[in-house]
Amino acid sequence: MNPIRHTTAAAPKAALALLAAAAALVAAPLTATAQQGPIKIGFMLPYTGTYASLGDNIEKGFRLLVQEQGGKLAGREIQYFKVDDESEPSKATDNVAKLIKRDQVDVLVGTVHSGVALAMARAARESNTLLIIPNAGAGDITGPLCSPGIVRSSFSNWQPAYAMGVVAGSKGVKRAMTITWNYAAGTESVKGFAEGLEKSGGKVIKELNLPFPGVEFQALLTEIAAQKPDAVYSFFAGGAAVKFVKDYDAAGLRRTIPLYGPGFLTDGTLEAQGAAAQGMLTTLHYADNLDTPRNNAFRKSYALTYKANADVYSVQGYDAAQILAAGLAAVKGDMKQRDAMNAAMRKVTVDSPRGKFTISPAGNPVQDIYLREVKGNYNEFRSIAVKSLADPARGCKL
Repeated sequence: MNPIRHTTAAAPKAALALLAAAAALVAAPLTATAQQGPIKIGFMLPYTGTYASLGDNIEKGFRLLVQEQGGKLAGREIQYFKVDDESEPSKATDNVAKLIKRDQVDVLVGTVHSGVALAMARAARESNTLLIIPNAGAGDITGPLCSPGIVRSSFSNWQPAYAMGVVAGSKGVKRAMTITWNYAAGTESVKGFAEGLEKSGGKVIKELNLPFPGVEFQALLTEIAAQKPDAVYSFFAGGAAVKFVKDYDAAGLRRTIPLYGPGFLTDGTLEAQGAAAQGMLTTLHYADNLDTPRNNAFRKSYALTYKANADVYSVQGYDAAQILAAGLAAVKGDMKQRDAMNAAMRKVTVDSPRGKFTISPAGNPVQDIYLREVKGNYNEFRSIAVKSLADPARGCKL
């Protein structure tokens, strides 16, 4: 007897139901993926004021990496939101709330000013929002405020400053003066320099500072001339760095008292500083002429995309995107797996234009710090000042 001829009328209905259920199961993963939607990236960076060019270059670097990945990370579309933080700590809490609460971003990227970044770190911890810091080096962020959901693609203020202290000591500096803004980054940078200098028996005899973002240096330069230290260590960036270096030179100090600093003193400022900066030594985790395939390819891609030369800020933005990409790849784009994603971002070895680096348990890069010399409009590599330097992460409890 042919079984097909003797099936009941209910059988076709049951078969259709089974087919529909099977189709639903096949479609479910596709629907779930579609429902994930884009990953929302919130840039909280300075787009006006002293640090405007720095914020712009950070964003360009980040977007370049995403562009090189075909506009997606781990198969997820990327959607951008932007807030100008104005480098103003008093507005930081309200500004970051716009991204977290109003725009409901998945990832915060920011910022340059350490005071603003500290407020961002607190907000990120409270809301459990992933925060990638592409510049601000405030020690507390990878110290007492450290968190599995906060990682830095740049440096701690201590790192380049400590390395410059080591270099100054090796050059016989025994009595140094420092000058910076009276804010978190400046204070921490000066302390790092002093710690490095003290290793060789040198010391900082006087710390000079002025309110952020002040640029009236004349009285302080007069004091430097009177004290006659062996060297001066300075922490400024952006437009203020331009004015300070030119004022220092105009005061006649450069000829007799070497001026040292972290690379921010000369990065992105050399064209404006001109002859006043030539020959200056700085320390940083990047140098313009690092002759490696990775750096050469990056600089070429950046120049073709933006018709401009890349700098350390561009690199830090680019590497912020690389760290995020590594975390997302580990969880196949599923940001709900935050613990696994956070862990993956700390296990990555970043193939950076600066050279490969890793991430410490506290979330800070462990990286080579270079000694650079200003030649024309470039900060040229001279040597490795300190190899694989890790921030001490004092106060971090994870």
